[in-house]
This record gives sequence, C-alpha cells and structure tokens, in this order.
Amino acid sequence: MAAYDYYQLLFIPLFTLLFLIYLFTTKNPKKSSIPTNWPIIGMLPFLFQNAHRVHEALNDVLIESGGTFEFKGPIFTNMDTIIITCDPANIDHIFVKKFSNYPKGTEFQKIFDILGDGFFRADFGLWELHRKTTLYLMRENFYSSLQKSVWEKVRTGLYPILDRFSQMGSDLDMQDVLGRFSFDVICRLLLSHDPCSLSLDMPNVPCERALNDVMGPLLSRYTVPEFAWKLQKWLNIGPERRVFEACRALDDFIYPHVFSHEENENVMFASFKKAYEDNNKNNEISRREMKDFLRDSFLNLLVAGRDSLATGLTWFFYLLSGNPHIEARVREEIEQVVLTKRGGVAAGLNKWRYFELDECDEMIYLHAVLSETMRLYPPIPMQQKVPTEPDILPGRKCRVDRDKKVVISFYSTGRMESVWGKDCLEFRPERWLEPGGRGIKQEPPSKFPIFNLGPRTCVGKKMAFIEMKMVAAFVVHHFNVRVVEDHPVLPRPAIILKAEHGLKVRLTRKQSPAALEAGGPLSVAPSGVSSRVCRLLLEGERVYDTLLYRPLSDLFWAVDGHAPHASSCWLLPLGRCIVSVHEWDSPVGPLAADLVGPFVAGLVDPLAVGRVGPLADGSSFE
Repeated sequence: MAAYDYYQLLFIPLFTLLFLIYLFTTKNPKKSSIPTNWPIIGMLPFLFQNAHRVHEALNDVLIESGGTFEFKGPIFTNMDTIIITCDPANIDHIFVKKFSNYPKGTEFQKIFDILGDGFFRADFGLWELHRKTTLYLMRENFYSSLQKSVWEKVRTGLYPILDRFSQMGSDLDMQDVLGRFSFDVICRLLLSHDPCSLSLDMPNVPCERALNDVMGPLLSRYTVPEFAWKLQKWLNIGPERRVFEACRALDDFIYPHVFSHEENENVMFASFKKAYEDNNKNNEISRREMKDFLRDSFLNLLVAGRDSLATGLTWFFYLLSGNPHIEARVREEIEQVVLTKRGGVAAGLNKWRYFELDECDEMIYLHAVLSETMRLYPPIPMQQKVPTEPDILPGRKCRVDRDKKVVISFYSTGRMESVWGKDCLEFRPERWLEPGGRGIKQEPPSKFPIFNLGPRTCVGKKMAFIEMKMVAAFVVHHFNVRVVEDHPVLPRPAIILKAEHGLKVRLTRKQSPAALEAGGPLSVAPSGVSSRVCRLLLEGERVYDTLLYRPLSDLFWAVDGHAPHASSCWLLPLGRCIVSVHEWDSPVGPLAADLVGPFVAGLVDPLAVGRVGPLADGSSFE
C-alpha cells in the first residue's frame, strides 16, 4: 500500500491547482465556450468544470469552432492531444474513404480489455470474422425468433410491470425497466435462456447490474495516466475494483452457457466456433482459447443488443412525454394499422395485442420518431479512431499525426445547425418523412452516423428498429407515459448515453380492455350476475388472470384497483391456486359473497382446470 500512498501524495498539488483554477474560472466566466489551454495541465479544468455535462459542453465548443477542435490535455495522461470533430465531411473521410487508416487503436483495446476479442474492440481481420459470422446469424429465420423472444418477454415481463404500476399510480424508472427487458430478450434470443431480470419483484441479477456499473470506471481510464489505473487494477482498489467485480459477474453468467454448449449445441456458439476454427486452420486452438472467444463474442452482442434498445427507447418516451401532439400522431398511426389488419372493422380496437413484423413495417411515422430521437440522443454518443499514418481531415484541413487520437462526436453531429438547419435542436420527426409521408427519407450516413457507416456499418440496424418499434407500439397503444414532474432528465457523461438519474414516469392505461364473455377454463356466473366473470388459467407453475393475462405472484395484490381496500378484484387463495374474482357492474361485496360460497363449499374445483399453453383460448391477446 506504500506505493498507493505515494501515488496519492503525488497528486495533491495537482488537485490543489485544479481547485484554484476552478475558483478562478467560476468567478471570472469566459464569454467564449472554447477552453483555455493552461500550462502543464492543458484544458483539464474545462473537463473538471463540465464533468456533469461533458457532451453538451463539447457540443458548445464544436459549434463555436466550426465542427472540429483540438483538445489539449495534461501531458501526464492519455489525453495529451485529441482531435474532436462532428463534421460530416470528416466522418465520411474517416469511416469510408480512409477506413483502413483509422482503426480503434491499441489504447482503446487496453482501456476496454473487459470486452476481450469481441467486435467492439477488434480491428482488421478479427473484426471481419465477427462481422461475417454475425451476418450469418441474422438470416430470415432470425427475425421470426426475434419476434417470438420480444413478445414472450412483453407478455411475461414488460406488460405485468407496466400494468401493475399503472394501477398503483407509483413512479417507475422506465430506463431500468427497458434495460432489464432488453437484457432478457437478447439472452433468450442468443442463449435460449431467460434470466428473468424483468419480473414483478425486480430481482438483482449480477450480470445485468454489471453492465450498468462497468462503463463509468472504464471511461475514467482516459483521465489518468496508464500506470495509475494499472496500479489500481493490480491493487484491486478504486474504480478498478468495480471493473474487476463486473468482469467476474459477467464471466459467472456467460461461461456456464459456453460450457453447456458442448452438450446442447447453441446456434450462436456453434456459428462462432466454426468461424473461429476456419479462420485458424493452420493453428492448433486450445479449449481455453475457444471458450474465451465464445465468451467475448456473446458479451459484445449482449452489450450491443441491450444498450441500443434500452437507451433509444428511454429517450423516445422522454421526448414523447413532452410532445403530446407527436404522441397522438404515433397513436393514430398504430390504430390505423390495427384497423387495416381487421379489414376496417373497428370492433376490438381496444383489445390488448402484440404487433408483428409486417405491422411494424407499416409504421412509418413511428420510424421517423425513433430516428429523430436518436439524432438528438444517440445511444453511443462518440467514437475514437487512431490513424496508422499521418492524414489531413478535409473539413477544416486539420492535420492528424500518426497515433493521434480522433474523437467523433455523434451527439454534436445531430445538433449542428450547419448539418440539420436552424431547427436542429427541435424534436421534429417530420424532417424524416418523404413528401406525402409515405416513406422514410434516407439521409447520408455521415449526417446520421448513429449506426456507423462504411465497412463498419452496424449489422444490427434492422434488428434495433424492429425491436424498438415492437416495444414502442405496444406501450403507446396501451398506456400513457408521463415523466414525473420536476424529475431531472440529463444525459449521463459516459460512453452510453443513458439518463443520469433514470427516467421516472407515471403510467395510466390508455383504454380498458374489452370485457370478456362468460365461459372458458373456469366460469361461475351466479344468477342475476351475467356480466361478472371468474376465470383461472394455469401455465406450468404460474397462475394467470386471463382478463389481462398477468402473473399473480402476490396472493393479495389488488390488480384491478388502486388499493386493496378499494379494489374491484379479489384474489382468493385455494391451495396452490389463485382464483381471481372480477366485478363489472355492481359493488364487489355482493359478488364476492356469491362467488366465494361455491368455492368454499367445494362445488367448483379450481384444480380441475388443468394446464394449458399461453393464450390458449385467445381471450387476452390477439
């Protein structure tokens, strides 16, 4: 620990100097947003002062400097000189025209070592291997599997959570819910395993939490000398301890699935295994090398599949909440799709339903809203490239030396007046529509680089839009989502553009589901109570209320009322089963008395219902 104590003493003068500069700059604010280049420490005070709003501060600097800016960092860190740009001409030059000259670089690979040899961290031949294999996975049957995975998780996870909180009237962190949802979906899709991180009890799943916790500490490696964070890593202290714990949680989750692959062939692991073997025909591959490669491949797909969906939809619901006229148009389009599917028959429009691939393809305005959301709030707000040879960026004829870092700010590209016009800061989905609104306008990728461009264009772009449209359409069609008043919503200064304090919302049902007719697996209709229904549906070890097809995990949770004492639904425990008693047109007391009697007397045996498959009678969802 002596070495660590010495390291701390070494930085006491530095932090004292930073504090004095901070006091000076706050008392004597500059009119210009371009930071001062101080001796030795460079522009570090600028980052120190804007640590809570890095993306916005850099955006101000880039606007004033014409889209390209040279940042001078402290001479003793990994930030000595960095070219920061958001100019579409430079983006096209780096990602397309001079693609081979701009890999991510060895420093990026050191900092993000937790990602292993996955595609996020790979360059050149290894990256091509990942790309080809991922494209092979995304054949036509992949999207039918995606649809199945999404809707199964909507049914068993997302819907019960949203409905429960809409009934309780409590605040819900939509960002947390969407992160759990996307984590479960990608695991179901690639591993055929549901970790159930999204369920009514909102359990702590170490792997899912690790994905939330690890990115901040990794980003901090940029701001300290390499020897400093490596020393912390060796001593297992500070931010590096969090990286170590996150890595262990990820490995504990992934490696068992890699090992089980040998007994039960998984399509994803089998595809990557064959590709890796074909790529190393002349080299002997150890069992450990193969396991590590499969681990890295899945982890990178997990990060990509989880964060694009969760982050994109978080900002989607935030923007929709503040723009009810846009929400109304999205809802109108969704209802038109439903009406078309029904052949123009309006009956049943209120029924709880999913949305299939072909229906999502028809939601042009929803696609425009999602595109506009990601223009303003790109899930990955910036990227780093390092040239292998000296170059000149065309935007402002900026010279880039070999091994000098270039940071591309996608966040700022979407907010430049020179790129998107004077209304660049407005949330206006109409900018994405073709004349007549019948199609999506195709903007140059350098202007909208959210999914990368050139050879490294994201192969999951189609998948991302499909997932987002399925989930967005379901939620908007069934619920009103409103951000809690006075809840601060700010972009997190991190590699993934999450909301710093989450997204606290209040939910209300948009429409009540159509009343069920009497009959079905279990029906008791006392005389004079024709519209009152009692139904039970057993599926495996879970019990569902078929009115809304929700899991009933808490025996005495009132699902149809705002509180148990004012509920129009009583849950009656009978052995291992639960009977849900619904009342539609009269006080619940008389109905409960009418229905409880037969059950208690044993006239109706709930266990005789038997076990049925999901949605067996089609009464809850289409």
